[in-house]
Amino acid sequence: MRAVLLSLVFVWSMLGAAQAQNAEIESVIGDQIEAFKVDDFDQAFTYASPSIQGIFGSPERFGQMVRNGYPMVWRPDEVRFLELREVAGNLWQRVMITDAEGQVHLLDYQMISLGNAWKINGVQFVKQPGTNA
Repeated sequence: MRAVLLSLVFVWSMLGAAQAQNAEIESVIGDQIEAFKVDDFDQAFTYASPSIQGIFGSPERFGQMVRNGYPMVWRPDEVRFLELREVAGNLWQRVMITDAEGQVHLLDYQMISLGNAWKINGVQFVKQPGTNA
């Protein structure tokens, strides 16, 4: 009986840790999107990993890339967080974004942990069934 109780406590604590991790990751992505909505590229840049920051070099160049390549992230109408999953040791958060025209986009955000903070290490489009791209 005691072993069963200890197992339940362990499982419960692991679920709590996973839920906290999910909330932290969703908060980072959501906060970056909120910064994009008000053109605060300096703030949005802080949520990017050091490697992404190194690629773009400045918040202005980063913001230009997002405006041109990810306009649905820059000006979303609706954002929904879907599943968080691990693939080959990397965490990927799937996000469904509806743009101003009502088109739905699925994106995968690769997340990395740097000490006690989560950072966005890349974003890729997810091919949806019935599309050619």
